[in-house]
Amino acid sequence: MGYKHRSNLKSVRRIRRQRWLAVGLVSAALIGGGVYTLLLTAAPRLQNLPFQANSWNAPVVFSDGELTGDRLYIPRLKLNILYKAGDASVLDNAAWHRYPDRGNPQEGGNFIIAAHRFEIGLTPSETRRKSPFYKIDTLQLGDKIYADFQGKRYVYEVSRKYEVKANQTEIEDRSSDAKMTLYSCTLQGSADGREVVEAKRIGEVSPTELF
Repeated sequence: MGYKHRSNLKSVRRIRRQRWLAVGLVSAALIGGGVYTLLLTAAPRLQNLPFQANSWNAPVVFSDGELTGDRLYIPRLKLNILYKAGDASVLDNAAWHRYPDRGNPQEGGNFIIAAHRFEIGLTPSETRRKSPFYKIDTLQLGDKIYADFQGKRYVYEVSRKYEVKANQTEIEDRSSDAKMTLYSCTLQGSADGREVVEAKRIGEVSPTELF
């Protein structure tokens, strides 16, 4: 076998190794990307892990015994989230207090809170943060929900669960009863409809009460 032939054979083998290496790298990247995407989509399902049981409400901050910021606490979901009035951009970082003139914890009426059901972020923790109402359908009748409003803490009790179509806006109507209306899109998307939870206001509690 001549030198030129051996050299060509080595070149062919080197090219084959490079191709296999490239194929392996591409395959690994695709598999890794797929696994990471699955992790992102599964992240909201993991927000009720056991180790969170005593820490989910840790971000509560007090100043001289006073509450700082209006927040919503849902023990069953281990959810602690800021809520604000404003436009839809509020949903990027908080729950949205819709139509504050129609109700709030202090004055009664229909206290309406909307939040995202499922939004993918760059990391699993970001996906969980952006999907606060992912498990809204797991709330049960009788569950307690707490709302901080203007320095006081109010307690509600879940009284009704149902779904509506996207165009059924009567869930945001004014109410003579003091109630909270939580809603978010179904998991099929906003065009499919909304998951709705109603809770009646049952009183006021100490802002230092643990859930």
